[in-house]
Amino acid sequence: MQLMWLASPALPIGGFSYSEVLEAAVDSGHVTSEQEASAWLVDQLHLSLARSDLAAVAQAIPAWRSNDHARIATLNAWVLQTRETHELRAQTEQMGRSLLEWLRNHTTASAEQIAKLAAMDASYPMAFALAASATQAPVRDCLLTYAFGWAENMAQAAIKSVPLGQSSGQRILSALAAEIPAAVDHALTRDDGTRQAFSPMLAILSSQHEVQYSRLFRS
Repeated sequence: MQLMWLASPALPIGGFSYSEVLEAAVDSGHVTSEQEASAWLVDQLHLSLARSDLAAVAQAIPAWRSNDHARIATLNAWVLQTRETHELRAQTEQMGRSLLEWLRNHTTASAEQIAKLAAMDASYPMAFALAASATQAPVRDCLLTYAFGWAENMAQAAIKSVPLGQSSGQRILSALAAEIPAAVDHALTRDDGTRQAFSPMLAILSSQHEVQYSRLFRS
């Protein structure tokens, strides 16, 4: 139940206000249909999320459970350093702060843990790892939760930005759900030497999105 709560779009962390560059892909003509949106997001899942954020969360959960705050600081710094544009960095910091605020009114993290992460300019993956670590659920289940929460937000972003109907959104979410287990399993094999954040087209489009004339989303 705790993992379902963390995956819910109703969690008040602002994820609905970000498209993670999908809106810029639509504006530039890279994504114009349900099929293109689905393919774009599946690629983003495997080439970006699985190799970076999911891998970082997988390493952070055991660090939180063993109170290895030095390890958390290292992982948090890596996440922040790999946000290649202002808007992507602002997204992970805002969602991280919002999740810490939620945790302050919850019972799944200690005041000391929350304070230590807040002092580091908390990134969203590290805040999520803190929240998930207290559930004592297997790390793989925690990663499935993180990925599905991301997928739900992205499917909604596709509906609003392409735009598409609700049935199209559900088909996109179905396609992503089918790919998530493999993406999670890949993330679990990453270590410090193989974890990576290399998605140059996303970085370029994000830079363009920051000055895009008209937009619905903050990234």
